[in-house]
Amino acid sequence: MARLTGLSIDEVQENRLEVARNFAMSHGVHVVLKGHRTLIAAPDGHVSINPTGNPGMATGGTGDVLTGVIAAWFGQLLDAEAACKVGVYLHGFAGDLAQHAIGETALIASDIIAHLGQATREIFASPLDLDDDEDD
Repeated sequence: MARLTGLSIDEVQENRLEVARNFAMSHGVHVVLKGHRTLIAAPDGHVSINPTGNPGMATGGTGDVLTGVIAAWFGQLLDAEAACKVGVYLHGFAGDLAQHAIGETALIASDIIAHLGQATREIFASPLDLDDDEDD
C-alpha cells in the first residue's frame, strides 16, 4: 500500500483506516489492507474491520491464499464487497484454526489452506455477522 500511495510504511501503518478508505474512494476499488485487524474498504468509503487472524499468518504465501479465497467467493457471490468480507473473515478464521492446531510460530500458508474446509463448515453452521464496521 505504501508503494501504491507514495506514503512511507510508517505513514500507512499510522493511518491504516484513512489510507484504505481514501484509496478505495479515489480509485473506485475495493481495498483489502492486510495486517492486525485487516481492513476492507469500499469505493463508497465504507470500511469493515475483520476480527479474525493472528500474527502467525504474516508469512510468505498467505496473501496469495487470501487472493484465491476472495476470488472464489466473488465467483459465487458476484458482489465484490461481500466476497472481500467473507474471504477475509474465512481466511483469518482458517488461520486461527491452524494456529490452534500447530502453533503460531510454525504456521505456513498451506496450513491455512488445510483448515479452510473446517473454517467454512464452522462459519456457515451459525449466522455470520459481516457488519463488524468501524463506521456504525
